[in-house]
Amino acid sequence: MHGTADEITPELLLRAYAMGIFPMSDGRDDPDIHWVDPRLRGVLPLDGFHLSRSLAKRIRSCRFRVTTDTAFAEVVKSCAEREETWISQRIQGLYVQLHALGFAHSTEVWEDDHLVGGVYGVTLGAAFFGESMFSRTTDASKLALAFTTHRLRAGGFRLFDTQFLTPHLASLGGKEIPRAEYHCLLAEALSRTASFDPPGYSPSSVEVSAGASGSTQDSTQTS
Repeated sequence: MHGTADEITPELLLRAYAMGIFPMSDGRDDPDIHWVDPRLRGVLPLDGFHLSRSLAKRIRSCRFRVTTDTAFAEVVKSCAEREETWISQRIQGLYVQLHALGFAHSTEVWEDDHLVGGVYGVTLGAAFFGESMFSRTTDASKLALAFTTHRLRAGGFRLFDTQFLTPHLASLGGKEIPRAEYHCLLAEALSRTASFDPPGYSPSSVEVSAGASGSTQDSTQTS
């Protein structure tokens, strides 16, 4: 399934995610958007994130500052700045529009005043569709994922969709599940509500490094 860029709107993009499909292009200047529904889907279990000792130590070091939704467009742009990328200029613009509508969010990792890592994704119901991440220094993207999964658990999310499983994600606890199983998990997540910015949520580095959500909400992971 594919379509020209002029046919795609933020609303259509959200309907696609609700159906379990996501967009990709063949490069920055590709005018077409291709819709993908993999036979095997990558997911990152929210209760199974692998926090290594070295990553926990890096989080506690306070070397980095972590924010959310303060540099969304810059995070997407940084994710697209690769020799080979599926994030075309049109797709980049669509995500910025979804962010303005409240359906896309980012986690940013800063070293001093420099953006050195981040991750962004789309939210619907209690599902978080992780789109891409980048790192300009050791473990910055892993740190962004650690803070993101901690936030998602606290906000009551049930599904962290990573689309595909990479060795990087597998090292953090990611796994592959069949398409049919994914669609069942998606339907369950879409039937619930969650918040990327839950009231009173302000975790310390120690809490994130320990893997505790610090939430009173029911955040049981369906996996």
